[in-house]
Amino acid sequence: MKPRLFLSLILVFAGLGISGCATVQPWQRGYLTDYSMRQDRDELHANMNAHMYFSREGSAGGRGIGGGGCGCN
Repeated sequence: MKPRLFLSLILVFAGLGISGCATVQPWQRGYLTDYSMRQDRDELHANMNAHMYFSREGSAGGRGIGGGGCGCN
């Protein structure tokens, strides 16, 4: 049983190591700023997501506004 547990742990940690962060080179950053990579490219979808979120939370507004309530911003 112990060798099987040890092998399972090795596989889990190897999987976590392989799926880690990737380094983005400066010449590749243009691809990340492409219009198709934006989450808000579909306005109707973004509005529906905001509506569902605020319906669940029982609040409205405050989307995209920074600050922690201290008046700093």
